[in-house]
Amino acid sequence: MKTKKIKVALLVAFMAFSAFANAQTVTDEDAAKAKEWIHSLELNNSEKESRLVQVVSTHLATVKEWHNSHPFSTVPAGINPLDGKPLSDLHRQIIADSAMPSTVHQNLMDGLRKDLSEEQVALVLDKYTIGKVAFTMKGYEAIVPNLTATERAEIQKMLEKAREQAVDYKSMKEISAIFEIYKTQAEQYLNNHGRNWRQMFSDYVKKVKAEKAAAAAKKQN
Repeated sequence: MKTKKIKVALLVAFMAFSAFANAQTVTDEDAAKAKEWIHSLELNNSEKESRLVQVVSTHLATVKEWHNSHPFSTVPAGINPLDGKPLSDLHRQIIADSAMPSTVHQNLMDGLRKDLSEEQVALVLDKYTIGKVAFTMKGYEAIVPNLTATERAEIQKMLEKAREQAVDYKSMKEISAIFEIYKTQAEQYLNNHGRNWRQMFSDYVKKVKAEKAAAAAKKQN
């Protein structure tokens, strides 16, 4: 009897997911964005472009549909077990969106890698995240004195993980929050390898303020 109930529950869950997976509607906005991103790669291959536009537009539509049908209110209010602070609406929305079936992400990555090199895949993921990997890395280069090749490689790896994870979230606030997770890891990495992130950041802020003050004084003179 228990086995039968389990089978019925699994069947219901499967049917619910199938209904969700088949209910996605690719809007003109999704299609236009996908076409713009894929055409920027200049593949000069209409068959590949057509497949890739379908992969990206379907992913965009699926992420949007999941987000819209799973508002933050579907996650009970509570505390963050890491710091004991109340979960914000943004935290609750991220939790709701992170419950999206992993196959959605896998379908995107498999579809991209079928027709693109890893470098080209990275360019598409950069479109999703408005170039946050390069932008954030420039910040570390400015803040960390004499950033070593090893440090650079480790931080780059973390930021690339952030980028791939972030593509499954709809809003830029969520995408930025995902990057914050990995930025915290990068700063912990630096601290664990002889750096003092807080001191480096403080020194950088003082330097920027001094440069602005000097520029303002020069302009007045």
